[in-house]
Amino acid sequence: DFHKISQDLGAALSYKPLTPAEPLGLLGFDIGVGGTDTKIKNTDSFKNAGVGDISNIAVPSLRLAVGLPFGLDVGAMAGEVPGTNVRLYGGELRWAFIKGSTVMPAIALRGSYTQLGGVDQLDFNTKGVDLSISKGFALFTPYAGIGKVWVTSTPKNILGATPTEESLSQNKYFVGVNMNLVLVNIVLEADKTGEDTSYGLKLGFRF
Repeated sequence: DFHKISQDLGAALSYKPLTPAEPLGLLGFDIGVGGTDTKIKNTDSFKNAGVGDISNIAVPSLRLAVGLPFGLDVGAMAGEVPGTNVRLYGGELRWAFIKGSTVMPAIALRGSYTQLGGVDQLDFNTKGVDLSISKGFALFTPYAGIGKVWVTSTPKNILGATPTEESLSQNKYFVGVNMNLVLVNIVLEADKTGEDTSYGLKLGFRF
């Protein structure tokens, strides 16, 4: 059960891009309010652990990315699961080694990390790497990517029989579209990490 719970948490709490592959450019920025909702696969395992009837995990968040030289972007996010003490912090470093043009798509390599907070019984983090591609068409920039997520899930401060640490990896696939509507930037994204599917939305500004 703990292994299955760790898989679901890895899908829900790993870093979600919510951005295309093309770089922001020097001093460019992307700031917004985002949210992801993950459909949980192993609901019975959460019940067996005494957590309750959980069918999905929603994570609203604040997100910021800043453009650096040489096609590099650095980003950070902070979120909290509503109605709980569960907090999530994360960051990314993305390198668009092909920046894209009017005829060429942008291709980027990303490394990411997230850390769970606010849960005394669990030390949990994820590390990820992915390759993404995007191409702008007027106000719309569709994107897609493939990658890997590594999960480290360690129980602590639990009386009685204590599960052992789980270290696992999951495949990751995602597609999305960025819409720059002059006054506001909107991103829609679908993500498949392991066996769980997540949907994401971000509203903000991108310049």
